[in-house]
Amino acid sequence: MENVKCECGHVNPFGTYLCESCGKPLIEDDGQVADMRYEGVARRSQTYKKSIVDKIWNFFSSVKVGIWIIVLLLLASSLGTILPQEMYLPPGERASQFYENEYGTFGKLYYQLGLHDMYTSWWYMALIAALGISLVICSLDRFVPLYRALKTQRITRHTKFLERQKLFAKSGQIENIEESFAQAEEILKKKKYNIRKDNGNILAEKGRFSRWGPYVNHIGLIIFLIGCMLRFFPEMYLDEHIWVRDGEEVVIKGTDGEYFLRNEEFKVVLYDEDDELYRESLERAGAPVVQKFQTSATLLRRTSTNAIGSEPELEEVKHHYIRVNDPLTFGEFALYQVDYKLNELAEFTFTIEAVDEANEEDLSEIEFTVNLYDPEMVYEFENGYRIEIMEYFPNFVINDNREPTTLNRIPDNPRIIFEVFTPEMDPDEDQGEISLVGIQINEELNGENDYRIRMIDVEMRNVTALTIRKDRTIPILSIGGIIFMIGLVQGSYWNHRRIWLQNRDGEIWVAGHANKNWHALKNDFQAITKNTAIPMPIDQTEENLNERSKEIEGVEDNNGSTKQ
Repeated sequence: MENVKCECGHVNPFGTYLCESCGKPLIEDDGQVADMRYEGVARRSQTYKKSIVDKIWNFFSSVKVGIWIIVLLLLASSLGTILPQEMYLPPGERASQFYENEYGTFGKLYYQLGLHDMYTSWWYMALIAALGISLVICSLDRFVPLYRALKTQRITRHTKFLERQKLFAKSGQIENIEESFAQAEEILKKKKYNIRKDNGNILAEKGRFSRWGPYVNHIGLIIFLIGCMLRFFPEMYLDEHIWVRDGEEVVIKGTDGEYFLRNEEFKVVLYDEDDELYRESLERAGAPVVQKFQTSATLLRRTSTNAIGSEPELEEVKHHYIRVNDPLTFGEFALYQVDYKLNELAEFTFTIEAVDEANEEDLSEIEFTVNLYDPEMVYEFENGYRIEIMEYFPNFVINDNREPTTLNRIPDNPRIIFEVFTPEMDPDEDQGEISLVGIQINEELNGENDYRIRMIDVEMRNVTALTIRKDRTIPILSIGGIIFMIGLVQGSYWNHRRIWLQNRDGEIWVAGHANKNWHALKNDFQAITKNTAIPMPIDQTEENLNERSKEIEGVEDNNGSTKQ
């Protein structure tokens, strides 16, 4: 579209309402007061509307669209807090079954809608990206033309520009206008106004930097959103959970196998019920109350690269008692205490005994231990007996098809199907005696057995849950937050004020504009009009004009009554 050239010689972009230089209205309307929100300049979103690029630009430049994106983000974020996200499920739990088992039909629907892993979903990321795009386009659509208009504004403005300001007045013929202007200049300088003069006319301006507050806000938000999106890159952000049993060593996720953690001992300390200080509170609680829980942890580091399958050589780096809000830190990593589980089943010890009490065979030397986390599948003994594990179900359930399965790999309800071979049997040709063994369970599966597997001991361990956290986005988020607060203060506690004083053929024309806090601007006008010939401008908004006309009518009526 062609640009528009004003009579002052300045070339304005198509669609400009007020000339960027002299302020002359380029588009006539019936409005009494000029729209000065963006200095009357042409915004791209209000000018170009034909191409696909224009339509996309106009869509994202809308403040309403930005607000709706924020509303959708808030709604989506709140939905993600109704049930725990997948990352917080107990170890070994499968999301496809957990939500339905724990929360019924609602949990199943929650999972099917993808709300169980919402904050890493593509559509949630798309909403964040859309908000960022909206902020960028909104800022560019308004900042660039506004900056250009304020930079190119003249000191001497067109008479129609002055007449259509909210605060405007003009005097009759006055002598010594220069003296009044000089007095006003001194007063405005004391009020920290920046004074510019041209042919005896004055432009006093103060607080222009406050106009950029919203755009500084947007920059801070954009940087903050970039920091949020970088959290989805493992190198920038890590938030993982590990469960470590007493005496166990595990590799710390995110360290590429360089660091390990050994759980020396997990301990829970309860409040003493006999302590008079806490007795009343504990009685109201009706159950033991945890005072603290901690993990005695040792940080280990790999000292060399070992062959595949061999145990790594580790050296102790540091020892720390991990408590709530007292993490183990090293490098960019921190390990936080978040949860625990007491007395988890760890090992079952079994023996074999003859079902027929008349059987005098000595089976006392047959004793074996099954590691419930990683069981061996075959146990052979010197007397020729052989025991094989046919199936192992750490957390035994019967599914909808009436078939045995396991909910997860955590041994909360272990069941083991054993097959026993006597010295006379050939494991390759004969079928052994099959039985299902678990806690208070010992069933024969292929008829009557001559031998029974009996549990003689159980070992339990405490398990600690730790969160591994690495966050390189904190500086980015902090910078974004600081910039946002600077913009908020900049736009909230200062305002942009302008006062135009012009000598028009012996008359004083005065006008003023403020982006907010008009009361302060009126006080400044009172200061310069008090002892000078400069007239006090009136508020030309419709309400004020109506009130003023009523006052004038009242004065005229009173004058008429007096004359009579």
